[in-house]
Amino acid sequence: MKNAMDLVSAAKARVAEIPVSEADAAIREADVLIDVREESEFANGHLPGAIHASRGMLEFKLSSTPALASRDLKVVLYCKTSGRAALAAAAMQEMGYLNVKSIAGGFDGWVAAGKPVAKPELPSFG
Repeated sequence: MKNAMDLVSAAKARVAEIPVSEADAAIREADVLIDVREESEFANGHLPGAIHASRGMLEFKLSSTPALASRDLKVVLYCKTSGRAALAAAAMQEMGYLNVKSIAGGFDGWVAAGKPVAKPELPSFG
């Protein structure tokens, strides 16, 4: 029986992973940057310009959002460390998406490299 890490390893063998050092250029060239972490993780900080679609809802969001329907979209995905993003990229490939990349090291690698993080503005009730 396969465990989660077996599935991640198999996905990483099939998808394009880019190092954090190449992420800025890939994001600039991409049509969409997708954070596949959970909503609470996204709310605590995310890559600037990212949209949120948790790993568990990704296929449904892609299928129901016309702006994300083109199989020619250039997509960059990330999660906390890269496992969920690799699984998400593999799922997108199975759906027919042709240009999907994930960021090796994920959000943690991005932060460790000192790159900018966006945090949602909280309303002021004062």
